[in-house]
Amino acid sequence: MNDKTGAIALVGSGEYLPQMQELETKLLHRAISVGKNNSYVQIPTGAGKEGADSLEYWRKRGEDQALRIGSECIYLPIINRDDAFKPEFISRIKGAGLIYFSGGDPSHIAEVFRNTPLWDAIIEEWESGSSLAGCSAGAMAFCGKIIGIRRSHVTEGLNLLPELEVIPHYDKFLGWLPDRVAAAVIREDADTTLLGIDEDTALYYTDTWRKFGRGKVHVLRGALDFEN
Repeated sequence: MNDKTGAIALVGSGEYLPQMQELETKLLHRAISVGKNNSYVQIPTGAGKEGADSLEYWRKRGEDQALRIGSECIYLPIINRDDAFKPEFISRIKGAGLIYFSGGDPSHIAEVFRNTPLWDAIIEEWESGSSLAGCSAGAMAFCGKIIGIRRSHVTEGLNLLPELEVIPHYDKFLGWLPDRVAAAVIREDADTTLLGIDEDTALYYTDTWRKFGRGKVHVLRGALDFEN
């Protein structure tokens, strides 16, 4: 990350909800302080295969959070790969304060955005000070590899944070699927740091990594220093 790169947040769960309002406000205001717009951009791609009702749920939840924060709400319905090439979506990213990927299917997010003009535009804004956040599937997609906890498989992420892998909802998954979590930790082909991020908890980076929220961030493989 260069000196102008914006903040980044990996959220275990709770995007667009009051329990994450303080963090999302902090991310947005940090970007505003370096000249970015007071805009709260929602990207619901992770739910792109779930139908109109699910997408409307995410749109409304993000709108409510933006209102609580006092920010312009920008909802970008990027559902499939063709959408990631549309100029009207790319233009809405320009100058964004906070760009936020919500939950769903992390592999779908990676497939839609990989090597596209929209992803390039997001990275350009992030590298010039916009804050970038991913919750659950969004956090997983930012990494080099995406671990399938519900189904045992590993797919390619967007490689924004190639040294990391993330298990979101960690406190819940550990109770539901302990064998799958254990298999992810001891995976023989892995040379990355694996993080388990509890629900209503985030790990975010400004000048260093810090934890936010009620739960814990677990370093399950490798090493990462962060402030609790």
